[in-house]
Amino acid sequence: MTTTPGNASSNLPGRPPAVDLATWQAARDELLIREKAHTREGDAIAAARRRLPMVELDGTVEVVGPDGPVPFRDLFQGRDELVVYHSMWYDGAPHQGQCEGCTFNLWHLKDAVYLNARGVSFAVLTSGPWKEVAPYVEFMGYTQPWYSVRGVEAQLFAEEGHIICFLRDGDRMFLTYSTTGRGNEPVDGTLGLLDMTPYGRREAWEDNPEGWPEAPQADSPAGGHGSPICWYWRSDADGVATWGPTSRPVPQWTRPGATPVDTLGRQSHHH
Repeated sequence: MTTTPGNASSNLPGRPPAVDLATWQAARDELLIREKAHTREGDAIAAARRRLPMVELDGTVEVVGPDGPVPFRDLFQGRDELVVYHSMWYDGAPHQGQCEGCTFNLWHLKDAVYLNARGVSFAVLTSGPWKEVAPYVEFMGYTQPWYSVRGVEAQLFAEEGHIICFLRDGDRMFLTYSTTGRGNEPVDGTLGLLDMTPYGRREAWEDNPEGWPEAPQADSPAGGHGSPICWYWRSDADGVATWGPTSRPVPQWTRPGATPVDTLGRQSHHH
């Protein structure tokens, strides 16, 4: 059986080889063996994760949200488990100057109803001052709760760009897990889908066949040209990927009032 016209080339440049359905199915079945092994190893790692020890933290430490200061344990909303994402913050920067990587992660976490249904609460932490954070949250249209942890990060093991898990036992609170970097990828469904496509994420580090499209290039913040970037992080008003001062994190262009810009305003970065 063939899926292409009889006169079609079976070797198209920059594309997978074209074969008949039986050949494709055999290759697919071979890869499925590896995929199943990967799934089972992921299950085993998750089982080990559930067996990690935990560290008790002070749940009475106050953080600042829309209703003012509240004890951190209130973020559990009466549930026994809590997952937080700690978003990076640039002091004094306009909306377009805030972290593009954290924007990417949080845009995939706009709704926590399925976590809630499983008895898990979700919140976003940031080290930004609440007076700056509140208008940003409104601009982005985020519906999950945000809290400023400025000055109490260390007490809550709150680190920027991390996903952190907590367990509550009555009035006691415990840290159970933390991850960052590519450890955050489970929340980024876009990346999982791109990994299934022929061209993948189109990032410079990927192992691609000869002749595959190169990773998109963009201007760097320092004014250089042609630097490989994570293309989905920032773009200008025309949708061109760039780190430059005319860029915004990609989802911001969909927000009301998102206009072309000329500065990221990143004078200082709070750690």
